[in-house]
Amino acid sequence: MTTARVFLFLGSVSAALAVALGAFGAHALKARLSTDMLAVYQTGVQYHVWHALGLVLVGVVALQFPGTALLKWSGWLMFTGVVIFSGSLYALSLTGIRGFGAVTPVGGVAFLAAWLLFGIAAWRIS
Repeated sequence: MTTARVFLFLGSVSAALAVALGAFGAHALKARLSTDMLAVYQTGVQYHVWHALGLVLVGVVALQFPGTALLKWSGWLMFTGVVIFSGSLYALSLTGIRGFGAVTPVGGVAFLAAWLLFGIAAWRIS
């Protein structure tokens, strides 16, 4: 499977999941979570959506420039960031276990690295 195909697929599935989780939060969790925990959940959804779109962007660029290692790393770091950053915020808001919040910055670093690698890849292929 090509890099482009992988990230187009992961991005589209991730975006669909983000929409579903956002709707779940807005409808099912609104009355069950405190205002603070609902805000934490929504932050997870917001970053999830943006980085799902980022995965699609990586896939689209990979269609034009297949085999770019930095682009591939960027996509995998972005996906990892979604899982760790957004996943930890979902878990924190739903369980109240503060330990999940300790993992969140790892996902944030993955996002930062992903975007930096994407930029470097774009600079090199332009």
